[in-house]
Amino acid sequence: MRQAARITRRALLGCLAGLVLLAGPALADRAEEIDRLIAALRFDETIEIMRDEGLRYGGEVGQEMLAEAELARWDVIVAKVYDRDAMRAKVTGGFATALDGVDLAPLLAFFEGPGQEIVALELAARNALLDPEIEAATEKLYDQMVKDGDVLVERVDVFIDDSDLIERNVTGALNANLVFYTGLADGGALDLPQDEMLADIWAQEEDMRKQTETWLRSFLVMAYQPLARSKLEAYIALYQSPAGRDLNRALFAAYDGMYEDLSYQLGLAVALQMQGEDL
Repeated sequence: MRQAARITRRALLGCLAGLVLLAGPALADRAEEIDRLIAALRFDETIEIMRDEGLRYGGEVGQEMLAEAELARWDVIVAKVYDRDAMRAKVTGGFATALDGVDLAPLLAFFEGPGQEIVALELAARNALLDPEIEAATEKLYDQMVKDGDVLVERVDVFIDDSDLIERNVTGALNANLVFYTGLADGGALDLPQDEMLADIWAQEEDMRKQTETWLRSFLVMAYQPLARSKLEAYIALYQSPAGRDLNRALFAAYDGMYEDLSYQLGLAVALQMQGEDL
């Protein structure tokens, strides 16, 4: 019996060793596919734009919440919060985790091919909207397109509805605001019970929704206006597919996680700066 048990254990260990050896190349292949998708979606450029947005937003927060004397090193502190390497690590890690078990082949086929033009247009539009004058002009353009009954408006609405973009963005923004309050509280700058924090956050929901609807529709119309209709329809179809829905979910999981981390750090930084300390 003991001999049989030893043989069984040896056989089991041999099988496990084989599984480990087989898993090594498989995991490496999976990591390579994730890296290819991240490159095709141009995460680095997206994060750079988000960092620029964050630096501007952080500056506005400081102007609103800090005394003049407390602003001396604020730009340096905000730059530390919006560290591009930390932002990238958070997003790519969250993205890979959220895509666990998802077949990446259809996503790679699209985004390494025809999707490259779409990603480039989205990045160009988002970068342009960093300029307040361009943002205002884009909103006027969208309003005019609505009045003219432009078919692009309807197709953009389909894209937004299919991916639940308004609701997901509003939820993400409200959660980011909540963790900002939490950072303020943890840093000793806010003494507010959790239920009052939540009530204050929910009071912002209607205004947040209006801002999100305006910005998102203007942004997408600006991005997709130069795009051939057939290519836009292919993009809409991708996001209606199981692979596209998995991608949409993974993108929101990754970027929402990053924004929540940044919002908490920014709230904590404000609180510490009020007390003469650095993050």
